[in-house]
Amino acid sequence: MLLNELSRYRIILASASPRRKELLDQMGVVFEVQPLAVVENFPEKLEGAAIANYLARLKADAFDRPLQENELLITADTVVWHEGRLLAKPGSPEEAEEMLASLSDDWHEVISSVCCTTAEDQRWVHETTLVKFRKLRPEEIRYYVGKFHPMDKAGAYGIQEWIGLVGISEISGSYPNVVGLPTTSLYELLRAMVS
Repeated sequence: MLLNELSRYRIILASASPRRKELLDQMGVVFEVQPLAVVENFPEKLEGAAIANYLARLKADAFDRPLQENELLITADTVVWHEGRLLAKPGSPEEAEEMLASLSDDWHEVISSVCCTTAEDQRWVHETTLVKFRKLRPEEIRYYVGKFHPMDKAGAYGIQEWIGLVGISEISGSYPNVVGLPTTSLYELLRAMVS
């Protein structure tokens, strides 16, 4: 079984996201957290999944020391892609409100990429989930931005927070992927790397 195979490794999650930590915990993986501070720049020509893949690998490459033979590093990135443009983390409450207004009554893509790195190997995978908001009222958007934490989230929202609970009308694909970790794909990627 995969979890037995993983016990041979010291697994490091290089992310400060409490949501990714919780999901990896729920998968039964034993790991430690070592957050990385990375400037998330990427080539302008990249779109959608290519951005998430690039940033997940960028975070792995930014790890501050060579990995030992028994270590496995996990890095991840989540992006929101809507109408041909990236909705990154908002820079201000006003920008957060604008992002949510643009997502109102429409579908968008949430793309999470995860990269697994050992001393000998590096592999990555991504998942895309389609998410639709019902028509959001301006007062609902203002309430969410004022009371919750949209500033540290791609697309200015967390599906597990109030706006997701009351505003998302349809989802096609993986829910954990929208939270920030493509758990099914990660499980299969880990199996391929350690077995």
